[in-house]
Amino acid sequence: MKHPFDIPESKKIRLIINTDAKNEADDQFAIVHALLTPRFKIDGIIAAHFGKHRTEYSMVESYEEVIKVLDIMNLRDEVDVYKGAVNAMPDEETPQLSEGADFIIREAMKDDPSPLYVAFLGPVTDLAAAYMKEPAIADKLTALWIGCGAWPEGEFEFNLMNDINAANVIFRSPIPLWVIPQTVYKLMRVSIAELAVNVKPYGEIGAYLYQQLIDFNFDMVDKYIPNMIEHAKQDGKEIDPKDFEGWPKGEMWHLGDSPIVSLLLDDHQYGYEMKPAPRITSDMRYVHYQKERLIRWYHFVDSTFTLQDMYAKLKLHYG
Repeated sequence: MKHPFDIPESKKIRLIINTDAKNEADDQFAIVHALLTPRFKIDGIIAAHFGKHRTEYSMVESYEEVIKVLDIMNLRDEVDVYKGAVNAMPDEETPQLSEGADFIIREAMKDDPSPLYVAFLGPVTDLAAAYMKEPAIADKLTALWIGCGAWPEGEFEFNLMNDINAANVIFRSPIPLWVIPQTVYKLMRVSIAELAVNVKPYGEIGAYLYQQLIDFNFDMVDKYIPNMIEHAKQDGKEIDPKDFEGWPKGEMWHLGDSPIVSLLLDDHQYGYEMKPAPRITSDMRYVHYQKERLIRWYHFVDSTFTLQDMYAKLKLHYG
């Protein structure tokens, strides 16, 4: 993609995006924002599953959504798309191998001086599979994860729920990991009016980003949350309706996946702490049992910087 400005080659990074793009309406904003960012050399996009609470084909639906976004942006021939795991790990010893996991391994093992980052907008199933198949990738990439609940106790969080086993594999691995928990990513608030002014008018992709969020806002209330809770019960799992109480709120949304872009533009030096990786229980609580394996745990992301950069790039490309 041609950008309206460029930066020094030495400041560019390789990026793989792993996205459960059809889970809701915010992944699409992060994907488009990343594609419009000159700093990123996007090696490929991996479609991720988002459990079976709403559909039996979540990874395939994510894959089709990524293709749709690329088609709208006329980038289908420029960005490769890979299928990730269909299911979560059944335990902590059984990786769910996929072409997405193989792609991560292939890119990590390349002889390329540009640093490699892999951003996970859903579960970390494909990272766990790649690491378990080829542990040598651990010191050849940095992973970012939009996931996990509040520190230090833990809580329900959707991306974590969709593969707790994979999270435990990554938490005890030596892979450099940046965690953006929901206490941070839910601060990425936008109003529908704001999106109507700053996103909708800018190209076919701006109109699509806006409308798919509007549509999902209605579907979430009418179909998705009730069906997800019922499906989970039938599957022998419990989802507390209180976890979704009041959501969505009607006239706003969280663009919770967008921090992957702003943190890779500027890593917010004072916005995180290095914390010992906990073990995560089946009810998504944290067990603090060691002090050697440290991960970067964010407590702040600049929402104004993040959103204004996205709006500016939409206007520069499509204004």
